[in-house]
Amino acid sequence: MSAGSETPDRAQPYRRPRDAATLILVDRSEGPPRVLLGKRHHGHVFMPGKFVFPGGRAEAMDRHAPFSSPLHAAAEAKLMQRIARPSPAKARALALASIRETYEETGLLLGARTGDGMTVKRRRPSRQTPWQAFADAGIAPDLSAISFVARAVTPPQRNRRYDTRFFAADASTVAHRIDGMVSESTELVELVWVPIADTQHLDLPGITRRVLSELQTRIAEGFDHDLPVPFFFTRRGKFSRELL
Repeated sequence: MSAGSETPDRAQPYRRPRDAATLILVDRSEGPPRVLLGKRHHGHVFMPGKFVFPGGRAEAMDRHAPFSSPLHAAAEAKLMQRIARPSPAKARALALASIRETYEETGLLLGARTGDGMTVKRRRPSRQTPWQAFADAGIAPDLSAISFVARAVTPPQRNRRYDTRFFAADASTVAHRIDGMVSESTELVELVWVPIADTQHLDLPGITRRVLSELQTRIAEGFDHDLPVPFFFTRRGKFSRELL
């Protein structure tokens, strides 16, 4: 799921955007950097057939998921800007949501193996949620490996509105894969690794193209946590970009 590509419906009342998170996996092991994109099922009302990054709504369970290492301090600070009731817990939950959604839509589990005496930080005992797959595989998300790279709020008067945080992680952070999560009947029907320069040939939401352009610049500048994070939103009918 990505923010902001539906046609405006002026008859719709104002809708408060829901917190959402998406994850860009980047493979820089050889040649030009490639990103993982999924093709959405043609039967979906929201962005049918478009290529997107794995992602979706943040859920309450994400606040209680175990993790092996915390967010980088710079990423955490930027995630707490321009929001109501900011807290490290909310910042962490958004990053965890991107990891959970990536698992649910692709079968890829990102994190570190929990053996070898690793301490896993947990808020409360695990329940039968998608996070159980991580526990069963002996993996805990490593939030220190997640970069906060962009934020976008769907314009007002859209049928669905999201306040989406875009995270990025190196493909080497994939610790395990569960097959069967992508098929003709699932939310994503196809996964492709594509060089960023070649994504212009795919059917992408507008905001996805913008974030990919920002990502190229970020990679060229060293992919550092301290780099500014672009924030896209609409104010008085005008599309705006600010830096966090």
